[in-house]
Amino acid sequence: MTRITLTVNGQPADVSVQPGDRLLHVLRDRLGLLGVKEACGRGECGACTVLMRGRPVVSCLVLAGRADEVETIEGLRDEARPLREAFADAGAFQCGFCTPGQIVRGVALLREGLPADDRELRREMSGNICRCTGYSGIIRALRLAEPAWRGSPR
Repeated sequence: MTRITLTVNGQPADVSVQPGDRLLHVLRDRLGLLGVKEACGRGECGACTVLMRGRPVVSCLVLAGRADEVETIEGLRDEARPLREAFADAGAFQCGFCTPGQIVRGVALLREGLPADDRELRREMSGNICRCTGYSGIIRALRLAEPAWRGSPR
């Protein structure tokens, strides 16, 4: 075991890890951040999406020892409010399992500025799978959140 220090949601976190430990398991099992979901374990579904240094990554493929600055859905609570509200208004989720990963990815896109074209926006979100097929609602929610996002302090 090796001790590492991560910054998670703006706070230092000292944890013991083994060389093959994935960030997903450290976040969930050691730090109790259950908004990071485990689904495929192969980086194909996006349920475990977090932001690392501001960029979306699938935490099931990141070795914990390589992580440094991480934001999870729990840390984005206030910043993501316009998008969370838009998800509810647009009916963008059904079972809710993929929602944290979708919102984390959506926050990253909103920070950058959404693509003007919906086809490009769908492509940007394509790494996050919704088994309930809520894709149209998710795109609507991102578009609904955009004006509030531009006007909100971060």
